[in-house]
Amino acid sequence: MKCVFCHKEKIITDIIYEDESVMAFMDMEPINEGHILLVPKEHYLDVDEIPDETLSRLMIVSKKIVAVLKEIYKPDGYTIIQNGGRFNDVGHYHLHIFPRFVSDGFGWIYGDNSMNLNSEIARRIRDRLT
Repeated sequence: MKCVFCHKEKIITDIIYEDESVMAFMDMEPINEGHILLVPKEHYLDVDEIPDETLSRLMIVSKKIVAVLKEIYKPDGYTIIQNGGRFNDVGHYHLHIFPRFVSDGFGWIYGDNSMNLNSEIARRIRDRLT
């Protein structure tokens, strides 16, 4: 099956923004009204695969979308979230951007295992970032 996000003609919701490298459209199963998906036009699964120029464009457009959502909905906040690897249910990198309200019921759910802060883990990550 071909990726639906790679074929603009298969997107059945309203496209709200498009330029040479990214496209934004309304989510078909919104968490809140104004829920938008922002995608690169080229096919990528994960953020670390995306060229820096395209990734920068995604962030710039997400900033513009957030400003518009704030203007229209006057939300208590907003969420920008992206799932990678097997947790990307579409198979094409996409950002969810949506207005948030204190009473909207959306939340972050933690597993049953508690995690401790660990300086060794921080050092291992830090060493690989430099």
